[in-house]
Amino acid sequence: MIVYSALTITPLAAACGTAPDRPPHVAAPAAATPPIKPVPVSAAQIARLPRATTFTRLRGAPKDSGSLDPGDGRVTHPTKPQIVYGHPGGPPLAILPTTEMGSATWVPVVQTQPGWVRVLLPSRPNKSTGWIYSDGGGLQNAYSPYRVEIELSARRLTLFEAGHRLHSWKVAVGAAATPTPTGRTFLLAVLSPPKLTYTPLILPLGMHSTSLDSFDGGPSTIALHGWPDRSVFGRDISHGCVRVPATALRVLSRIPLGSSVLITA
Repeated sequence: MIVYSALTITPLAAACGTAPDRPPHVAAPAAATPPIKPVPVSAAQIARLPRATTFTRLRGAPKDSGSLDPGDGRVTHPTKPQIVYGHPGGPPLAILPTTEMGSATWVPVVQTQPGWVRVLLPSRPNKSTGWIYSDGGGLQNAYSPYRVEIELSARRLTLFEAGHRLHSWKVAVGAAATPTPTGRTFLLAVLSPPKLTYTPLILPLGMHSTSLDSFDGGPSTIALHGWPDRSVFGRDISHGCVRVPATALRVLSRIPLGSSVLITA
């Protein structure tokens, strides 16, 4: 909330010691610029567009600026598939589906202009973004006060709520040959492995390994997950994922999807 303080303004005439002959001219407010309309897209075009998921690579998607600004917490969910554009009024790039890896799709909003929102996308290449026509309906908007910060050199993950530090844990990060990528991303999904494995939950992020094209049959999506051997925490040892203690995994699995994750060197 912005609180405006009361200001005492001394009229110019009083300050100069004279009275005005007529009221000062007040300019009329400038007319609002109408939102840019999206280009029409046929059903045939829509059918040919790739889906913006962790399994796809997008061509022509504008790249995130590289800023590590966590944003203001705005997230959006497509209640129906949404066309993603390269820029407002530009050509369509992809379709953002309503679900990602079995979870509802929630993506962070990183920029707005009248009638449009720019969002982070979970596809390759890393830091892909796209514009959605928000005046077209089919978007559910929300706010997440949470952000996750991962410092690779310190091998530490910290969770914040509304700017206040809640928890911090030592974690394991990518080895030198398979580093954890850096940048601004988000919590994409929450997965429960169908059979007993090294972790009860996997939390994929909207980011991929920069050294592996695939891993264990998947698209090498970077994720937060548990690990049974606590001796790994504080080490550079993984294939790029971030291994976290059991307590951290339980806490992180409860924060809203789309929440900001900032990974720094």
